[in-house]
Amino acid sequence: MATFDDLVALMARLRSPEGCPWDREQTYETLAPMLLEEAYEAFEAVEEAREGKPTELRDELGDLLFQIVFYAQVARERGEFTIADVVEAIHSKMIRRHPHVFGDATVRDNEELLRNWEAMKAEEKRAAGKERSAEDSSLLDGVSRKAPALMEAHQLSTKAARVGFDWQSVEDIFDKLHEEIDELKTAITAHAESETEADHTRVREELGDLLFAVTNIARHLQVEPEAALKSANRKFRRRFRYIEEGLRARGRTLDAATLDEMEALWQEAKNIEK
Repeated sequence: MATFDDLVALMARLRSPEGCPWDREQTYETLAPMLLEEAYEAFEAVEEAREGKPTELRDELGDLLFQIVFYAQVARERGEFTIADVVEAIHSKMIRRHPHVFGDATVRDNEELLRNWEAMKAEEKRAAGKERSAEDSSLLDGVSRKAPALMEAHQLSTKAARVGFDWQSVEDIFDKLHEEIDELKTAITAHAESETEADHTRVREELGDLLFAVTNIARHLQVEPEAALKSANRKFRRRFRYIEEGLRARGRTLDAATLDEMEALWQEAKNIEK
């Protein structure tokens, strides 16, 4: 059975003069889209594993691991770091971030654990000279602006909640949700009457507020919003494919089918899944 060292050696061979021309041409920049794609594919494969089909997750984690080894090989050639440095860095960080496991620290609950984690992250940033001045820093600085919007919203509200800036219950967020729906309806009506760019911008902003509120409902229910939406997307794909297959079986096409026909097949798909 191949080992991790075998994978590292394989990557070095691919990048060698006797290796693959395409692999040799890759850089940090050209690899970035592939790294993101592989991360998303691994994310989607989690749903497959949850449904009792772990093989896809195994394969996608392998693809993601290959990207990490690829980056480390490029870095080694540039004289910057090696895969061993990557392993050492994360190994040391995890020991440092878990003093309640590898040291003498104690924690009462997960809330205290997470507060300690954030404090350690901030201290590490200060030590590395990455921390902003006290006047310019924010609790939210650690949330990536490049993360998917649902994930960013979830992380922003999670951090704010840790210092008490949060709704008391999910019912309170539903009240906020209804408020945002009303504001969105008002904005839509205003835009329909004026069709101005300013009113269109307001519609977009109100829709964003609505999505942010929904994300907070997910957080209070301990549901990952990105995963929940992915699951809904998969469900839509299944049911729409059922519509297509049902129409083909009847000699019908999507273009010729009526909404009533498609809705009837959609309901059939729903009943099959129950």
